[in-house]
Amino acid sequence: MRARVEIDLGALRANVRALRARTDGAAYMAVVKADAYGHGMVRCAEAALQAGATWVGVATPYEALELRAAGITPERARVMCWLWTPGGPWREGIEADLDMSVSDLWALAEVTEAARATGRRARIQLKADTGLGRNGCQPADWADLVDKARAAEREGLVTVTGLWSHFACADEPGHPSIAAQLARFDEMSARAYAGGLRPEVRHMANSPAVLTLPEARFDLVRPGIAMYGLSPAPELGTPADHGLRPVMTLAAPLALVKHVPGGHGVSYGHHYVTAGPTTLGLVPLGYGDGVPRHASGAGPVLVDGKWRTVAGRIAMDQFVVDLGGETPPEGTEAVLFGPGDRGEPGAEDWARAAGTIGYEIVTRIGGRVPRVHVDAEPHGNAGPGADAAGPRD
Repeated sequence: MRARVEIDLGALRANVRALRARTDGAAYMAVVKADAYGHGMVRCAEAALQAGATWVGVATPYEALELRAAGITPERARVMCWLWTPGGPWREGIEADLDMSVSDLWALAEVTEAARATGRRARIQLKADTGLGRNGCQPADWADLVDKARAAEREGLVTVTGLWSHFACADEPGHPSIAAQLARFDEMSARAYAGGLRPEVRHMANSPAVLTLPEARFDLVRPGIAMYGLSPAPELGTPADHGLRPVMTLAAPLALVKHVPGGHGVSYGHHYVTAGPTTLGLVPLGYGDGVPRHASGAGPVLVDGKWRTVAGRIAMDQFVVDLGGETPPEGTEAVLFGPGDRGEPGAEDWARAAGTIGYEIVTRIGGRVPRVHVDAEPHGNAGPGADAAGPRD
């Protein structure tokens, strides 16, 4: 392969079990939005279910419908999606038994209209904006949304299965917004109960909240990035501090190794010029594959047991590393990031080099880099604790 992303599903299952051990009995929603943060949505959802998850969460209804089409049936898992736009596929969502988030009266109107058309109750969850200022219903509008949702329940059009919200600063321990959001969520939940709603679950806990805020775990937790073995923030410690292992490895074989003289410019703009005679290695990955151009001149790569640094600008399809006169053969593996077993960099090292976060590093790896899933049981054969080696795909 020109390059590959290797996804260790055994590590993912182990991460799910480690996170479940922190949930105080709360149900576990495996968040697999954005193609499972770049790891492969369906395979990662399957692995999480094998490790004991009972819910799967995605952003868009189209992701949720893809999961259903792939065989994650209502009997196997609840599937929730939360990012809707006017005219969305509400009817298809009802027919697929999705749990669908509602943040405003327009969404409630559309889902109830779809329920009338299908003759089936829609499962909805009301999202409260407790302070993030993104999606969700503002406190001032909450009572109206609750009362109209309850009226729709009485009419047999919907069942409100959940109340939920999302933290703004759970990755900053001690931030005053955390306690304020929890208090507001309790207040808004109380108003929903007073209005006659009896949801199955309340939930707020994303990855950092699962790791550090036991008071936020409620009935259901929604780990995202932690499930893939990355820490939500450096302030919360390394993945190993939480018993987690990075799931993704990005690597490519050197496409060319060549000698160049001193004073030789490298890549566009000649932002790197060789200090003396040396060897250059060509890595066939670039920003067209999701390698961040902002990491030009800084991104770390393990080649032949040694850390090297991107020399000059990262181009669309390739970049160069200065091998310091060494001449590993073409085909030698260049590892951009992985779990660190061989001393390779991690996704967080690339995040620092690019001035971003680990989430973006793994999520941005593009579709022309094939995902190779390893240590994967055949679908449906493994129990919650299984970790047996299996086929690659």
